[in-house]
Amino acid sequence: MKRSGALLLVLLLAGCSSTPSPSPSATATETIGPTDTAGPSATPLASLAPTSSPSPAASAKATPHPTPIATPVPPTPTPGPTAAQLIGQKLMVAMAGTTPSADLLGRIQRGEVGGVILFGANISTPAQVTALTAKLRAAAVAGGQPRLLISTDQEGGSVKRIPWAPPTLSPAQMVATGSSSVALDQGKRTGVALEALGINLDLAPVADVPFSTSSFMYQQGRTWSFSTVTTTAYSNAFTTGLRQGGELPSMKHFPGIGYAVLNTDTHPVTIGASGAALAPGLNPYRTAIANGIPMIMLSNATYTAYDSSNAAGWSRAIGTMLLRTNLGFRGVTITDSLTGTAVSRGVSQTYLSLRAATAGTDMILVTGSEASTRAVYSALLAAAQNGAIARSTLLASYTRIVALKARI
Repeated sequence: MKRSGALLLVLLLAGCSSTPSPSPSATATETIGPTDTAGPSATPLASLAPTSSPSPAASAKATPHPTPIATPVPPTPTPGPTAAQLIGQKLMVAMAGTTPSADLLGRIQRGEVGGVILFGANISTPAQVTALTAKLRAAAVAGGQPRLLISTDQEGGSVKRIPWAPPTLSPAQMVATGSSSVALDQGKRTGVALEALGINLDLAPVADVPFSTSSFMYQQGRTWSFSTVTTTAYSNAFTTGLRQGGELPSMKHFPGIGYAVLNTDTHPVTIGASGAALAPGLNPYRTAIANGIPMIMLSNATYTAYDSSNAAGWSRAIGTMLLRTNLGFRGVTITDSLTGTAVSRGVSQTYLSLRAATAGTDMILVTGSEASTRAVYSALLAAAQNGAIARSTLLASYTRIVALKARI
């Protein structure tokens, strides 16, 4: 009995000191909890990522600091010519008497006139002409204007404004010599004489080919020959001579008035010849353009083959499409005098001037009184300012005119 009681005491003591096994539910909770199995004081898993500072490159990518971009400053626009300058350079006007008026000199100084044409009434002696042209040029210089064009008609024969100056032969007489070198020499001597007088533009030579003796140009003794080939050779030789003599030439009257039987300055003339019939008359101009002629005068006649509504001087179809696009002319175009033809048509020279400017003709020749040409300037200026004449058209003409003057 004693050994049994002792054994029972040992078993009772062992049962009191043992630890109960965890329940299945508690074990599952520990397994899926947010902490490590080490217990509640363990470090969270998210905090176990590296704690070192990122590299500079990584910081730049994470937090970019772009270099500030300077706001571009628009360039200061270069002011172009004013409407007054665009219009003023287009006008070639006549003057009264042998001494320029103060009003005309003022207009030139302000840039309201781009050229002056001299007729017989403006000319008396070499000294007088030289003094006259010096005053005209000085007015342009005083106003800081482009060089002034001072022109005349020195063709030879019946149209020769400076009576003592060459050419000493008419166009037909030059042809009669049988040598175009004579025409070249006459042109050169003419250029030298005009340049010495202060005249820098000769509105010559005529390049019209008369197709019958009824041509008014033939009857006036102003043509070279009935032959297109001869007219081309001699008119261009004279043109070359003028340039060699220091003078700007202006071939006329594009596209040719050889078919006209009435004077285009005093009658409204329409030439109904076909394009094929008119084509030979373009040959003198083709050669002149190839040789770099600086100016061409447009005629006052209407050509139904090209433009049935407008005379050449105010026809875009003739002055731009035919002359520039088809023939490749890059120089300055100028109208024949619009004053006489305006009267014959029952309209004003201002009206025709507006039409010519709108059509893109570069220079406008008006030979009325000084008061009337002032009115032309004012009307053209108003049209330029209100957009009735496209600025692009005026600027193209202005650019060509100024380039021409730079050659003086």
